Amino acid sequence: MAEAKQHNRGKKLIKDFGTYSIGVLGSNIITFLMFPLYTYFVKKPSDYGYFDICLQMCMLLIPIVTLQLRDGAFRFLLETTDIIERSRVVTFVYRAILHTTLLVTLIAFFISLFYPIRYIWYIVALLIIMSTYEVLIQVIRGLGNNKTFVSAGIITSFGIGFFSLVFVAWFKLGVLGIFLANIVARIVSIAIIEYRMKTLRQYFNSKIDWNIISRDLIKYSIPMIPVTLCSLLPPMSDRLFIKFFIGLEETGNYALAVRLSGIIHSISIIFYQTWQENGIQQYNSPDRDAFFSRVFNGYIFVLSTVLIGYIFIIKMCYPFFIAPNYQSSLRYLLPVGISWVMIAVSNYFYIPYQCVKDTKSATPSVVILAVTNITLNFILVPFIGVFGVIVTSIIAYTFVTLYLWSNTKRMIKLHFYPNTIIPFFVILISFFPFYNNKNIFADILFIIIATLVNYIASPKDIKIKLLKIIKKATFKKVT
Repeated sequence: MAEAKQHNRGKKLIKDFGTYSIGVLGSNIITFLMFPLYTYFVKKPSDYGYFDICLQMCMLLIPIVTLQLRDGAFRFLLETTDIIERSRVVTFVYRAILHTTLLVTLIAFFISLFYPIRYIWYIVALLIIMSTYEVLIQVIRGLGNNKTFVSAGIITSFGIGFFSLVFVAWFKLGVLGIFLANIVARIVSIAIIEYRMKTLRQYFNSKIDWNIISRDLIKYSIPMIPVTLCSLLPPMSDRLFIKFFIGLEETGNYALAVRLSGIIHSISIIFYQTWQENGIQQYNSPDRDAFFSRVFNGYIFVLSTVLIGYIFIIKMCYPFFIAPNYQSSLRYLLPVGISWVMIAVSNYFYIPYQCVKDTKSATPSVVILAVTNITLNFILVPFIGVFGVIVTSIIAYTFVTLYLWSNTKRMIKLHFYPNTIIPFFVILISFFPFYNNKNIFADILFIIIATLVNYIASPKDIKIKLLKIIKKATFKKVT
């Protein structure tokens, strides 16, 4: 009985991961195809660097504009099926977002009177639309409509791709075209989602007593604002440090490397969304620690294998995939990918706080992250340039991971398998072929060797599941 339960639990985790993968990876493929377009039509890396800074600023402000109710809505909607309770949550969240977006518009108006900012109203529009979109899709996810949540990402990315072709390639609007593509695509996506799900019609009720739920929602969500802000501050400060010490051109090259290596981040998002749901549901299971440990160690093996394979494939495609003005960004690709791995590993440890609804206890970790990031950037960037930002990120997230691991022992006792150190050694070894090898076949050989080493060293559970997947796929192909 216990083995059957473990099998079903693991099967559900894999199934949910597959569902989220369709949306995130599908949308990322569309977004990925836009990079040649952007690099060839936005001639100056400095222009793309400016857009990236604006985008990071919007992402930094989203937790404030949404009051982090996007996570609160998901958490509270997930644990109730009562229509009245759901209406209270949705009504309060939508009202709060309406008020904050009006406040943002008013603040932007006064800023524009005294301080001219390039594309200020496009930045404001992007911030409001992104905030609204983020809240809506988390409400949809909390209501259990995972397929709609997944399709929303694909619709949005397809829209960004289509409107980028229109505004950037056809009308040749450059950076302005990228702004417009991102804004219009999300508006279309919001309209389609609301038309299909009718969340406003079904759950928004101005007469309902939403004050009953507001206190608990605010108590859960507000402590997450500083946590999320501090976690988003490093990528924003990275761009600003590069801009200040080196210039906008290198900011653009760094931004491109971050975007191209972002597949690691995409996988971590898929895993986080999957594990957030499954981890909360399995937190009270009797073999919780063993289950959480198996998932954690397996996660590291998968991340490191994907990192090596993906980065080396991109390296081989770079000469004809990316415009000449952006070719120098290749040298940042591998170390940036490693920083994404460390971010992904650290994010794993935030789930236990959500399991026990104690999000405020995670605050010290992100304060450590922000302080370490800014301090090391001041020290390293003037001496080693963009690599200073990357090294800072890796060190900062390593510190945060160690802190979180220690702090969450009262909730989860994770066990680090001895063989799990091997993927980190494989990553370190990969620096030599990445920077010194110019032969495509040698790169392919290294990918194969690294994958085999990780597979041999991986936990038995992963090997068994992989063999089952391969046998199942082979059987289907034969039949």
